Amino acid sequence: MEPTPPEASPGADYGLRRGILSPLETLAQSVSTVAPTTTPAATIPLVCALAGNGTWLAYVLATVAIFLVALCIARYARHSASPGSLYTYASMTLPRWLSATVAWSLLLAYVATGSSVIGGFYHYANLLLRDATGHVLSAVLLSLLVTGVSIWSAYRDVKISARLMLWIEAASVSVIVIVIALVLFRHGWHVDGDELHLRGMTGSGLRLGLVLALFSFVGFESATTLGAEAHNPLKTIPRAVIQSSVLAGAFFTVCAYAEVMGFHTVGQDLGASQAPMYVLAKIGGAPALGLLIDIGALVSLFAGTLACITAAARVLLRMAHDGLAHESFGTTHARNHTPSRAVVITGIASVLPVAVLAARGASGLDVYGWLGSLATYGFIVAYALVCVGLPRYLRQYRVFSRGAQIVPWLAAAAMLLALVGNLYPVPEGPYGKLPFIYLAYLIAGLGWFVLRARSKRAVVEESIEPSKP
Repeated sequence: MEPTPPEASPGADYGLRRGILSPLETLAQSVSTVAPTTTPAATIPLVCALAGNGTWLAYVLATVAIFLVALCIARYARHSASPGSLYTYASMTLPRWLSATVAWSLLLAYVATGSSVIGGFYHYANLLLRDATGHVLSAVLLSLLVTGVSIWSAYRDVKISARLMLWIEAASVSVIVIVIALVLFRHGWHVDGDELHLRGMTGSGLRLGLVLALFSFVGFESATTLGAEAHNPLKTIPRAVIQSSVLAGAFFTVCAYAEVMGFHTVGQDLGASQAPMYVLAKIGGAPALGLLIDIGALVSLFAGTLACITAAARVLLRMAHDGLAHESFGTTHARNHTPSRAVVITGIASVLPVAVLAARGASGLDVYGWLGSLATYGFIVAYALVCVGLPRYLRQYRVFSRGAQIVPWLAAAAMLLALVGNLYPVPEGPYGKLPFIYLAYLIAGLGWFVLRARSKRAVVEESIEPSKP
């Protein structure tokens, strides 16, 4: 029998409002960061273009990999709760420079994911506006609008933000589930032979499709950033992490199977479709639902922007407390009890690259793909390092067993394979530059860490040096 760990402390509140979020509101943070509505509309067609009839298998394998990571994160979350998320866990087990790597990687991951969904937002907004009025709005204006509203919501009250994200995602996913159910019902109670036998799928296509499928899940752990604000965090946060990975995996796998099957019935190529959910809604006999899904995707992307800013601000708050960022970001609003300065700066950091790219004529889907891929590097590195540190963490709580190191190493190996899949073969165009952008950012972050450490060491040495006569 596994020994009982010592009672763990939920940690300091860092000026945040303690214990105000229910289990559902805590789960909403992870679900909204994942932004599940965007995967059937945007990501699954990209995976299908690579994996073909193996699209559902790519999502099954991605679900297994993410579930292994979720098990590791949940083990941490049972004993520790903090706004620092995975960085807090890494700081307990890894050398300082590696825990700083996790911190800066995670901050980039949340900010870049926010940028990615802002790009998706202005794409869908103009798509709907063009269909309704024949006109479009400035992409820069739309980006600033969705970011401004998200910053305001995150600045005011985390509970209002969580409830808003919960209802938005529930409504959006419900409409997609209805469409998928209609497609499956019309197809009848038999499996798609081409998908079952993986007809035409190649090993390299599956590998590359798997890497893209993993992008659908990134941010599933963001409930851990609510460690000070979730009610009974040592129970609700581990459950939210596991639930978000399992629910998202089941939803994505069913959607992948149904979308490929639905396009088979009409002889169209899902990988080349610009509006897959609208086509599926027509196949299901309810074309009006296609419009509702596009509207749901738009609103879900707003919820994703809000969730990313909420998570990034809390990571930055914890980093400031540990000297990895400027001290001013470690303060909270006196009345709202939110990390107000961190919210504003992470919101600006999210929208700035989008505004620049949009002003230069980049499409919303390009921004979604480029910055989403950049975020994936940060998430994969953070996930892998945290998984590697889990055995040492379990030894600290005297719950380590020989079997306890199997899952962490499997999870870390899965993330390493995903990283290799992102880097080789070398991506073409802007995607080939993303690894260098990530490395330059990481070097700058670690350089700040080294300079701060030397500065503090110099101050300490100066204070203990005996005064001269």
